[in-house]
Amino acid sequence: MGEALEAALGWWAEAGVDMAFVDAPQDWLAGVAPARPAKAAPALPPVEKRAPRVSAQPAAAPPVAEDRSAWPGVFGSFAAWWLSEPTLAPKGARRLAPMGPQHAKLMVLVPMPAEDDGETLLSGRSGKLVDAMLAAMGLDPASVYRASALPARIAMPDWAGLGAAGLGDVLKRHIALAAPERILVFGRGDILALLGHDSAQNAHHLRALNHESGRVPAGFEYDLETLLAKPGWKSGVWQRWLDGTAGKANPA
Repeated sequence: MGEALEAALGWWAEAGVDMAFVDAPQDWLAGVAPARPAKAAPALPPVEKRAPRVSAQPAAAPPVAEDRSAWPGVFGSFAAWWLSEPTLAPKGARRLAPMGPQHAKLMVLVPMPAEDDGETLLSGRSGKLVDAMLAAMGLDPASVYRASALPARIAMPDWAGLGAAGLGDVLKRHIALAAPERILVFGRGDILALLGHDSAQNAHHLRALNHESGRVPAGFEYDLETLLAKPGWKSGVWQRWLDGTAGKANPA
């Protein structure tokens, strides 16, 4: 009998029936006290209407060296102006001058001084990486001009905004005065934004940089901090350098 009952229950369970049923109707509500009506919740006070809050938009960068008649017109006067023009960097910020000769075989351009730079531009870990690259390229460090797009390091610069404010034109004047034979840019996204270029374009395909007096062959690479963190990427920099020195110019 037990096995038969178990088999029957198993059959019904597989059929999807897991409750007992009887034929006689039953009054499930009999003897159940009627539910008391719930108390009405207190009315909420009316919502005060307020004007929508608008997020403050960042202020546009103030004009950079707005009086262009005061810009240096010769290479020899640029460094002193770079270190003294008030609108180029916040008050009190430590500025570093560009270094190297005019008409250099190569101009190394970075967005701004590195955090660990000492008294001179590119004197920290990033500079040591540049020196190693120059040695591999067979270039005498004394023949290289080292420059930055900003004279001082600032927090989270808005490169497109600084370009609209005039810093991009200052960079073009700087390049025109330095007149290097070639430029190697480290920090391509920042520099291209400063010059008004779409950062989504493939910077590796650019082979020249336009300035006030024309254009100069150029290579556009990742920033030096990234190359220090990803040593494996240096081989790509080297290959693009070889391709760039042998390829045709595609201006930026």
